Amino acid sequence: MSPAPRTEPRQPAGSSLQSGHDWRPTASLDALKLRAELLARIRAFFAQHDVLEVDTPALSVAGATDPALSSFRTAWHGPAVDGQGPLYLHTSPEFPMKRLLAAGSGSIYQICKVFRDGEAGRHHNPEFTLLEWYRTGYDHFDLMDEVEALLREVLAGVTPLASVEHWTYRDLFLEVAGVDPLTAPVEALSEALQARGISSPAGMAPDDRDAWLDLLLTHVIEPAMAPGLVFIRDYPASQAALARLRPGSPAVAARFEAYLDGVELANGFYELTDAWQQRTRFEQDNARRVQQGGVAVDIDERLLAAMTAGLPDCAGVALGIDRLLMVAGQYASLADVIAFPLERA
Repeated sequence: MSPAPRTEPRQPAGSSLQSGHDWRPTASLDALKLRAELLARIRAFFAQHDVLEVDTPALSVAGATDPALSSFRTAWHGPAVDGQGPLYLHTSPEFPMKRLLAAGSGSIYQICKVFRDGEAGRHHNPEFTLLEWYRTGYDHFDLMDEVEALLREVLAGVTPLASVEHWTYRDLFLEVAGVDPLTAPVEALSEALQARGISSPAGMAPDDRDAWLDLLLTHVIEPAMAPGLVFIRDYPASQAALARLRPGSPAVAARFEAYLDGVELANGFYELTDAWQQRTRFEQDNARRVQQGGVAVDIDERLLAAMTAGLPDCAGVALGIDRLLMVAGQYASLADVIAFPLERA
């Protein structure tokens, strides 16, 4: 549930890393205490709202098909098991959590470590902490309200929410970049970037419309965001991932993202429940991966079986705990809030 990974050079706070054997944490004791406090508040919030905490495996026989994500691969060397093949460290607990929903769990949440290969920088670490939750009977509008309620409660006395804004993806692009993201040709998107002195990265496919949109979002839209909490909804249908489509001309995804003080924090969907449509999207994702020079990954057949059995009407969202800590504590990078980031893992 995240946009294409962005790699940035970084140096952990408070260290020169002159030695590759520095054992000390990059996060201060204050940052570690803030982490513990916010996690306790999150659990208290969900307990008060009767949302069950669950735990699911970090290893799976299926990987993330989304071309924007790269899963770590490993292998099982014990006795043969059914469906033996490569194993993947999960990029999100979404698939097994949806299996629990289909089994009748009701609303659930999970706080866990997730893994994404190739993602490193001020706002990225290949291993990070994710809060993910699903609300039965909710749509994405209901869930945006709950994200706001959660943040107000969790951040009370730590950092106030200066303001809360709601934008559609289309309106925000028109307001800030002057282009319609749903109808403008790639040439117009490229011109909007060039007018601001922004060039495309090497190797970017010239006809990959979503890549151009992501470049505009990260280099033009995000820097212009006001302080506070900003929700963006109704993404292009091509960026629906596991979200339903909302009818219209053109159709848009029932998806939202939440930004806190300009930092992307959460990604939520009014979840797709049709197994056939989901299989089609997985197959399309794999075709795009191959077209971009990557390899196809194994599709989660157990998820599709669960959806066929009946995934309840629900909305789900993933929220980055490390980024929340970074913004709440006004830290410069994730290395300031993660005890041992990649450089010292």
